[in-house]
Amino acid sequence: MPKYVIERAIPNIGAVSAGDLQAISQKSCGVLRDMGPEVQWVHSYVTGDKIYCVYNATSEELVREHARLGGFPADSVARVVTTIDPTTAEV
Repeated sequence: MPKYVIERAIPNIGAVSAGDLQAISQKSCGVLRDMGPEVQWVHSYVTGDKIYCVYNATSEELVREHARLGGFPADSVARVVTTIDPTTAEV
């Protein structure tokens, strides 16, 4: 299944409480349950003013539909074409 990186601009998200992050996560998981297995949330990175999410999905449209149904911004959705890491540098 293709992997996507989603950028969500949310001012001051890095300062919200653990309870608020839990509520956001619960909302996301509820929407995903209703949508079925064709879209899956892997994990997210929370920074000061943005959340970067990694999803597996059969299409970009499903990722955007999840955002719409959940009321989350999806400022950028990019399909991952490959990954690199320090082992990529090895001969």
